[in-house]
Amino acid sequence: MSRRLYTTAAQLLARAQEKGVPLSAVVLEQESLLSEVPSEELRARMALHLRVMKEAVERGIKEGVRSRSGLTAGLARRVEEFRLRGGRLLGGLLDRVAVAALAVAEVNAAMGKIVAAPTAGACGVLPGALLPVAEEVGAADEQVVDALFTAAGIGQVAAEQVEISGAAGGCQAEMGVASAMAAAAVVELSGGSPEEALHAAAAALQNLLGLVCDPVAGLVEVPCIQRNALGAANALLCADLARAGMKNLIPLDEVIQALKEIGRLLPCELKETALGGLAATPTGRRIAEAFGGSEAL
Repeated sequence: MSRRLYTTAAQLLARAQEKGVPLSAVVLEQESLLSEVPSEELRARMALHLRVMKEAVERGIKEGVRSRSGLTAGLARRVEEFRLRGGRLLGGLLDRVAVAALAVAEVNAAMGKIVAAPTAGACGVLPGALLPVAEEVGAADEQVVDALFTAAGIGQVAAEQVEISGAAGGCQAEMGVASAMAAAAVVELSGGSPEEALHAAAAALQNLLGLVCDPVAGLVEVPCIQRNALGAANALLCADLARAGMKNLIPLDEVIQALKEIGRLLPCELKETALGGLAATPTGRRIAEAFGGSEAL
């Protein structure tokens, strides 16, 4: 007999509603059952992931890290300096979200330590959305850890149904699932219900369906780093919509199935091969040639 409490978003929601608990409690319960690790130890491990996320944000902003290729260098720091000078265009919280997401993605490009959530290419989305919101609402680390378990649950139900990689499904798989994870986590952290969290996740993933994976020169830098900021901002928007009463017409499990089908239909040139999209533009090709060709990377 299976020890799993859920494999789909619908089952996850049903369990949470049945027990009158947030999604994070069900995710933690299942993980403890499957791993045979006490929940207290699992929470301690998640707290370590949270610390790595915080350190990546701080390093990306303060150091203005440069990738080994040199295609990106200190974008997060420059945006932060622009924000502090009062030049922002988006607004206080959204600017901070963009900066945090960029910072983590740049640390990844510089071979720094990050948390793949769910992948390294999309590593800035979850911390980018969650950490500024936690600061905004005055959440304690224990609450942020809860929200990270909610994010993990969304990642789990997606991974049960589709391969979460740019090579398998395009950038929609990596960035879309990361944004869905972040949207659900933000909803829980801000006091929303399990149902609202799933509506937010469905909308966030839905908004990024069809996004191709076209890394210039085969590197996880351009346009990947900027897309991390997009994914985090998308998560915040969808969290707000869900908290305001928006009920996504297509349930999350069905959006995931649409993701799977779109990924199947995408040509290989648009799935992490650097053979199409931005990578195939004249400038993209020149950059690849400067590094000895995308095959050498």
